[in-house]
Amino acid sequence: MRKFIKYIIILLAVQSYSQELNLPVFSQYLADNDFVVSPTFAGIGDNFRIRANGLVQWVGIKNAPQNQALYADIRIGNQTGAGFSMYNDKNGNTRQQGFKLSYAHHLILDYKTKQYLSLGISYNMNSFKIDIENFEPTYDIPIIDPTVTDNRQVTNVNFDVGALYRINTFFLSLNANNLLQKDTRDFTGFEPQSLLNFQLYSGYVIKGENHSQLEPSAFFQLFASDQRSSTDINLKYRKFNRDNDYYWVGASYRFLNDQIMKPLSIGPMIGIKKSIIYFSYAYQLTLNELTNYNSGTHSITIGLDFLQAISDCPCTVGNNER
Repeated sequence: MRKFIKYIIILLAVQSYSQELNLPVFSQYLADNDFVVSPTFAGIGDNFRIRANGLVQWVGIKNAPQNQALYADIRIGNQTGAGFSMYNDKNGNTRQQGFKLSYAHHLILDYKTKQYLSLGISYNMNSFKIDIENFEPTYDIPIIDPTVTDNRQVTNVNFDVGALYRINTFFLSLNANNLLQKDTRDFTGFEPQSLLNFQLYSGYVIKGENHSQLEPSAFFQLFASDQRSSTDINLKYRKFNRDNDYYWVGASYRFLNDQIMKPLSIGPMIGIKKSIIYFSYAYQLTLNELTNYNSGTHSITIGLDFLQAISDCPCTVGNNER
């Protein structure tokens, strides 16, 4: 038992260290909300799209990470989009809140072959602190460090930039997140200043008979500070009805790129859109030493889609629209 507790402490410390690098990306972007990944998706699809997401990681473990986020994007004119997101992240005794303001412009490269290029930028503000009032002695650490006298709160601003290329129903998104170095207040002597990470998100929508779609996709993320990288392999199936409502089912497989055959997590997803209302649920089973002590990661997304198809420009039509 002591070995397990020590493992949890180490793992949560690592998670807290990486928390400031970037908020964790699980499967939120697969809830028909590509805007989670990149500002370039702002304004593509429904004219006004709102998604609220709640995620709890490692359910069953005390003080496990949890996150709440709100995403909204809207089309402005025929070829411009804007977006906003805000989040609250809790990981043990660390807290992180912030928001993003995003802008995207969509260009037509070729009408005949349906080739489009979108460019986007986000302004980010992030606040990080430690909840020292929750510090309690433990078996391994019986005395609270007397030098910790404040919550070490620090606020950083940063920028993301991205480009999105689409041809017919294929898409490829490239993103550079957190271009600036951050202000640091050393907690342990090895806090990184570089927040920079790169993301590649690509997929293809295969339109079948009877108003169905199959969408394989992949999401790759690389952290510049220590060269850590991971990949998601995803597959979704959608089925539309005559009123353009639909349901979908899918699955996601995540692994570190130096351990392809040792997945970090794997799990199913389901979702439904009825009129303007959207709902989805995703489950991820963590495949490591914690498997026997938790029931996995659970994520719920609810949303509203307003004012669809008021733009005359084909560059703002989403790939997953029927």
